[in-house]
Formats: sequence, structure tokens, C-alpha cells
Amino acid sequence: MGEGIACKYLENKGFVVVERNYLRPWGEIDVIATKGDTLHFVEVKSVTREPGRGGKLGGGLRPEENMHVGKIKRLHRAIQTYLLQHRVKESASWQMDLVCVYINLQDKRARVEILENIV
Repeated sequence: MGEGIACKYLENKGFVVVERNYLRPWGEIDVIATKGDTLHFVEVKSVTREPGRGGKLGGGLRPEENMHVGKIKRLHRAIQTYLLQHRVKESASWQMDLVCVYINLQDKRARVEILENIV
């Protein structure tokens, strides 16, 4: 659900989604998008607020707290594979972004934030 919300958000902000769930044994890229001349490799992290849990999101965690060093390394390996496989020029502009999706299941609403160029 979070990735779908993230893609709609990105498209509303002028991004063009090129691919979703680029999966390799050593890592996955949730969303690959372009905006202008820049290729964006987007990790999506979501948390939900469920009725009966005191209104806390995801047990009190913020989505960006799930972006640990190991996850960034796996994401970087997948990005390098994508760049080689698609013969993206070495001079091409690209970056890693994090989209945080806060989902309120009771209200059926979501709030989205983008943290650009995280590394």
C-alpha cells in the first residue's frame, strides 16, 4: 500500500515512475523514477496508525529509522547493478531518496514526506 501511495505522490510532484520493485538477490529498489535529468532510486518506508494501539504510528518508530547501514549497502549494490544493466552513462546524474509514508488506517488517509539525496 505504501509504495502505491508513494508513486502517486512522486507523480504529483513531477516525477516519472520508470520501474517498481527492481529485485536482485543482493538488494531491491522500491521505485525508480526520473525528474528532469536526474534518475532517482527511491526507498519507501511506511508506518501505520491502527485503531486500538493508542494512535501510535508503527509502534512509535519513524520510517527513516529503518534505513540502517546494511539496508543502504544493499540498496547501493542494487543501484550499481541497475546502472550497469541499463548502460546508464557514468556522467549521468542520479541520487538515492527516501519516501516516508504515514498511513492512518482508521481515517484512510496518508501523509508523505520525501528525503532527497540521502547518501
